[in-house]
Order: sequence, then C-alpha cells, then structure tokens
Amino acid sequence: MKRIDFPEPVKALVAQLKRLPGVGPRSAERIAVWLLQAPHADPASLAGSLLEAKEMVHPCPTCGFFATAESCGVCNDPTRDDHALCVVEQATDVLPLERSGAFRGRYHCLGGKLSPLDRVSPDDLRIPSLIRRIESASTELEVILALGSDVEGEATANYLTEILRGRNCRLTRIAQGLPAGGGLEYADDLTLMRAMQGRRNI
Repeated sequence: MKRIDFPEPVKALVAQLKRLPGVGPRSAERIAVWLLQAPHADPASLAGSLLEAKEMVHPCPTCGFFATAESCGVCNDPTRDDHALCVVEQATDVLPLERSGAFRGRYHCLGGKLSPLDRVSPDDLRIPSLIRRIESASTELEVILALGSDVEGEATANYLTEILRGRNCRLTRIAQGLPAGGGLEYADDLTLMRAMQGRRNI
C-alpha cells in the first residue's frame, strides 16, 4: 500500500522552511500547515514582505549595518560621536548596544569573525574598510572591540589589536563578566576570570 504524504507544493514549502536557522523538520511542517490553514494567516503578505525586504535592504557601505538608502540611520545621524568607533562581528550585534543606550558613537560591522575551521580568514571580513575609516579620521579615534568571548572572537580581537596598533586610534575592549542578576554558581570559569580582571574601585 502506498504511503500518503503531503502534496508536492507543501513538501516544497516545508523544504524551504527547514533551511531557516533553528527550524527543524517538525517545526517546518507546523509552520507550513499553519500558513495554509489558519484563518488569519496571510501567506501573500508574508511573501511580499520577504521580497520587499530582500530588494530594499542592503549593507551600509560605510559601517555594514542594515540600510534602505545610500547609508544607514547611524551613519546619517549627525549627533553621533565621531571619535568613538565600536567594532562588532555582525550587523545584528548593533541592536543590543543601541537598545541599551550605552553607546552613542559609530559602528563597524566586520561581517563575521576569524574561524579557520569555517574557512573564514581576514580577507573575508570588512577589515580593509575599517583601516580606511581609522586612517581617514581627522582626530584619533577610540576603537572599541565589542567581539564575542569565544575562541573565534578572541582570535579576531587579537588580530585586530596587532594590525591596528600604532595607527590613528586608541584600542579598548568591552568589559566581560557576570550578567546582571546572575549568581556565581551559574558562571563559567572564563566569565569569572573576566569579572575578576575587570573589577573597579567603588
């Protein structure tokens, strides 16, 4: 007896949904069925929004953040501090910093981090444009390395430190330690070490 499965168009939709990060086979099936059967689902609007975003959004040529015009909202903002440049791995890393309100300078998104296992080398990152931004600045910049504390993030920070030392900038690294409300019993060894190293006077 022949096994019954979804029709081919549904299977094609499930296959596309499975390509999304964090969406497994079961989740892809549930999303596909919801899109097809839920009264309030609007697949046409979803498809239109995807196409519009893909067509209109592009990396800012200056900093690498999301832009819909020639440059992004950060680069277009004249009230920003031009003497502070925060280097992050991905464009999405800008958003938590912006939401915190802790930083009002400029950004530079590298587009990734050094990872020999994933075949990501310095040539794959937006490092040349970072150097150009630093060298073209009229005054010395503070370049803040806001990179991850994993092995690849540390390797990227160390590499940037080596190639930027002696240029028109002062290098700093964001402090790393315990999250607000977190207890010592839940912290890993590296986090505790960073918290101790980053202690300050009170």
